[in-house]
Amino acid sequence: MYNFCTLFDSNYLSRGLALYDSLSRFCADFHLYIFAFDDVSCDFLKKKNLKKTTIISLKEFEDPELLKVKPTRNVAEYCWTSTSSVILYVLNNFGVDSCVYLDADLYFFSSPEAVFDEIGDRSIAITEHRFSPRYKSYEANGIYNVQFMFFRKDSDGLAALNWWRDRCLEWCFETPEDGKFGDQKYLDDWTTRFNNVCVIQNVGAGAAPWNIEQYDFSTDNGDIYLTDGVLNRKDKLIFYHFHTFKLYKEGVAKAIGYPLSKNIIERMYKPYLAKLVELGDKVKSEYNDIDPHLLGNLKESKGEVEEALKRMSRNDYDGDNYIVFDNKKYSEYNKKTPFIKKIKKIAKKILNKR
Repeated sequence: MYNFCTLFDSNYLSRGLALYDSLSRFCADFHLYIFAFDDVSCDFLKKKNLKKTTIISLKEFEDPELLKVKPTRNVAEYCWTSTSSVILYVLNNFGVDSCVYLDADLYFFSSPEAVFDEIGDRSIAITEHRFSPRYKSYEANGIYNVQFMFFRKDSDGLAALNWWRDRCLEWCFETPEDGKFGDQKYLDDWTTRFNNVCVIQNVGAGAAPWNIEQYDFSTDNGDIYLTDGVLNRKDKLIFYHFHTFKLYKEGVAKAIGYPLSKNIIERMYKPYLAKLVELGDKVKSEYNDIDPHLLGNLKESKGEVEEALKRMSRNDYDGDNYIVFDNKKYSEYNKKTPFIKKIKKIAKKILNKR
């Protein structure tokens, strides 16, 4: 059995449910331990009674050490601080021999069996960012990403996990300082600091916006394959990290900050978005006051979004990329925009007269 754990609150419900849905599709024998980081998500998940899951509340999970540092961390920093403790909690309380932490914005496109075969009898497994050349400087904030972290409940695995927890309790912030950054920079020297560490080589595990452009994309019988010419290997896409993929109240989703391609948008982002919308609608049908997507307010004007969509229609994805998922809301947004511009124009005239 594959044991996984993740953490999220009600604003990430659609993403957490999508992760669970993808595991259910591709893992016949698994269990997902979900740490609900607010009461709303905890109540919702416990009422849903999802198969192959265990829901852990903050009240059950938080210990004195975590509670002591909680006031000093923002929401994201506290989640990062808690990651190692989440894994340790599963290993200590549920009688499992190993556990994998997954970021809630991962989505599986095929079975993770190949990754576990690669890990073999190792005690620890981590994934590199594998930054494409234009983002190589980002390694200053961490060679490895915390997205997929495997630990075995043995002396080597627990030594690393407890050390990592202690460091994150001491310092875990989003502003780099003295060679530290969040929870991930601590991983940089693990291959020499700890024994029995596996650095996953499968390029289908850990594909993300910051590395996807360097892979050749292909499909075969419905499966997606990524080829790394430098490493000279071709692997089936196992999971993708939908980092900086945001949904907005105006019915638009945006992939922020990284160039993509038509294949990636059509074969990966659009199916994932459709799943988020489907699951989010189910949540809203039962709990209308929940925002399962953490919807933002789109700052761009209608003209800017339309220009980006035109750019994408020309097969140019080198910029922020948009997908319309709610035509009604997007249409209403289009109607509102000229009025907003008119108000701004009037305000500008008034200010110029002063």
